[in-house]
Amino acid sequence: MDKKLPLALKVNDLDNVATVFSNEAVSGCEVEIRDKKGNSYTLQIHGDIPYGHKVALRDVHVGEDIIKYGESLGVATHEIVTGDYVHVHNLDSKRARGDWEE
Repeated sequence: MDKKLPLALKVNDLDNVATVFSNEAVSGCEVEIRDKKGNSYTLQIHGDIPYGHKVALRDVHVGEDIIKYGESLGVATHEIVTGDYVHVHNLDSKRARGDWEE
């Protein structure tokens, strides 16, 4: 019997990250990425990704927006490659900051 892959959901077509819904998303494993249209594909991840956290769906360059739910959560502070864990160690929030201009 095949073991199910950890699941991550991409909510909006603009998203460059997906939310992981598994406690078994560990470095080197594959996760199944699903979108709202029912499409899916697999992606190998780099680094353990906790339940409810983000995985990069494509390369994201320094200064580029991190998009989740079709909205910018912040900007990349480091180069992020497809499959990387995306969190405070490689993004900076734009929310509730007076020093970011729209």
